[in-house]
Amino acid sequence: MSDGVEHLAGLLGRAAMDVWGDMPRDIQEALFETAMKGRETEREELARLLHDRHPRTLHPARPG
Repeated sequence: MSDGVEHLAGLLGRAAMDVWGDMPRDIQEALFETAMKGRETEREELARLLHDRHPRTLHPARPG
């Protein structure tokens, strides 16, 4: 990716983090899973960051 695209992607990522708690759960999950594709070692770190910034995103565990 070019530097310009990386910069814009960073801006969009920070904006998504800022409004994370206002997003519907299905959108949160889609963004999270897309961001973590191929980055299994970073899943917990990102999840903790998002939950620390937006406590209301703490959802009950899914059954099963």
